[in-house]
Amino acid sequence: MRNKIISVQEAASMVKDGMTIMIGGFTFFGNPTKITDALLESGVKNLTLIANDNVAPDHGVGKMIVKHQFKKIYATHIARNPEAGRQMMTGETDFVLIPQGTMAEKIRAGGAGIGGFYTPTGIGTELEEGKEKRVINGKEYLFEEGFRAELAIIKANVADRAGNLFMRRTAKNVNPLMAMAADVVIAQADKVVEVGELDPELVTVPGILIDYIVESDC
Repeated sequence: MRNKIISVQEAASMVKDGMTIMIGGFTFFGNPTKITDALLESGVKNLTLIANDNVAPDHGVGKMIVKHQFKKIYATHIARNPEAGRQMMTGETDFVLIPQGTMAEKIRAGGAGIGGFYTPTGIGTELEEGKEKRVINGKEYLFEEGFRAELAIIKANVADRAGNLFMRRTAKNVNPLMAMAADVVIAQADKVVEVGELDPELVTVPGILIDYIVESDC
């Protein structure tokens, strides 16, 4: 079995200037903060981010936003990050806000190898701009493309050395979807156990989807 355990520095070194990355988390839950803090220190820049939200200026990707490490951000809301709101209003960073259900489905579609899908969400709003519209059974829909990233960084409560992950409650959020939708997937885990110690019934994400693991307290 290939060793998937790496240091946080090794994980951060995989993120290069200009990459498109996904980072898991739902506000303060399920955030791979050890790795995002390492990215903050690395100074990597001009990234495109796909994430549920912008957390807060002193937490997770919010710190990276304060440091202007993203050129474009796809998110569902600003969260508790006034600096993200300021950068959006001034145009310093290109923000694309997406309805939360649409965001989740765009990631799921990318992971499933589906080019896109039709949704009624956004009909009659500014979200229509530049998008294909289609009438299905007498109802209007917008076409949304699936999301893919070069690298995804997600968070788990427990991982075994094969990369099987267990995530608790709201820590699941978009983390399992992102594990399917990137070329390389790095999981930060609070605890790493030996293969066989994690009950198969508790596996949230199978190890075949995980390329590397960073243990939170190492």
